[in-house]
Amino acid sequence: MKVLVIGSGGREHALAWKLVQSPRVQRVLVAPGNSGTASGHPAIENVTVAASGVGGTSTPADYVACAVLHGIGLTVVGPEAPLADGVVDAFEAAGLRIFGPTQAAAQLESSKAFSKAFMDRHGIPTASHATFTGVAEAHAHLDVVGAPIVVKADGLAAGKGVVVAMTLTEAHAAVDAMLGSDGVHSAVNDGDVARVVIESFFPREEATFIVMSDGQHVCALATSQDHKRLLDGDLGPNTGGMGAYSPAPVVTPEVHARALREVILPTIRGMQAEGRVFRGFLYAGLMIQPDGGIKVLEFNTRLGDPETQPILMRLKSDLFEALLAATDGRLDQVELQWDRRTALGVVMAAHGYPLEVRKGDVIHALPAETDDAVVFHAGAAQIAGEVVTSGGRVLCVTALADSPRLAQARAYEVLAGISFDGMQFRKDIGYRAVKPR
Repeated sequence: MKVLVIGSGGREHALAWKLVQSPRVQRVLVAPGNSGTASGHPAIENVTVAASGVGGTSTPADYVACAVLHGIGLTVVGPEAPLADGVVDAFEAAGLRIFGPTQAAAQLESSKAFSKAFMDRHGIPTASHATFTGVAEAHAHLDVVGAPIVVKADGLAAGKGVVVAMTLTEAHAAVDAMLGSDGVHSAVNDGDVARVVIESFFPREEATFIVMSDGQHVCALATSQDHKRLLDGDLGPNTGGMGAYSPAPVVTPEVHARALREVILPTIRGMQAEGRVFRGFLYAGLMIQPDGGIKVLEFNTRLGDPETQPILMRLKSDLFEALLAATDGRLDQVELQWDRRTALGVVMAAHGYPLEVRKGDVIHALPAETDDAVVFHAGAAQIAGEVVTSGGRVLCVTALADSPRLAQARAYEVLAGISFDGMQFRKDIGYRAVKPR
């Protein structure tokens, strides 16, 4: 069977890399893909999709046409934007097999205001919060609650629409940016109304909990932790993610059971009850308290990036077979097998990321894949026979080893041989798992 992966990042490279390992997969096409999916495996290739949408973007209909043209048997959606645009609805209307949530179900990610209200309706634990469309009202609220505080753009913002403000000055500036004409907000479903969600902050350790859902049953993936801040020690601005590792030691068996019981299952049932059956990857960003209590930081309706890279490095089962079962409503028959070792990925980012990203820098000395290390491409492209930077997060150097410390050492060993002008990377990925607990 031919499989189509929609997207161009490191997550999509990792999906293609894993899917092509299935004996039932003839070919994996990635739309539009990147330099890694263009040259990493003879059975993986990039395909061009028509871009008939506003601003030269591909529409759901464009992706449907691509799938029909190439005889695709299964499509997997990587990024959030096509889900929010309704690509799954379009495929289902055309009678094509696709794994991902519908536009209505994807609102769990595409609107933070919807997500927070949904959690309130269904008793899912999350931080206290308030939503604003007016700048003056948001500023007045900040003056009452004080800092530290968390300010979030309501719509999709590519992982960068969250400001953890440690001072009121930072918080007010975030509100101005998100509700102003140059903000990071995007249009939401009931009109082009910009919103911010302001929620309480409290110290916590974060972990990523991702499941596959067929609309009724769920199958948990391996746990992981990522690093959102740009600089060592969790300093600097928020990014889409500077690295991740799996498993996450903070997710004990007790926390795992609690996450399923208090968050995941109530979400799947609540979405079903509201007529928004959730079929796809459900990502819960969890805030874990010292006593084991949990609160939901955010929901995503797709795999995380860079969490996907270490998670799929550890997956021993056939991902393609699991996805087929999910699209058939048979996830209760699936039990995924995991490598007991730790996988850790370090993101190499471009000059200027996450603000003014420079493109076109040549990437030198990319190593060949080995049994214990893979360099997944993200913001990288092939131009005139060279691999060059084409986005903010360029590569994710991912390694597998017997412990977090050894996986960390192996990833940085591989990274040390790669270079490009202006490259940025954190030197402490995995520090929470490596340090004595």
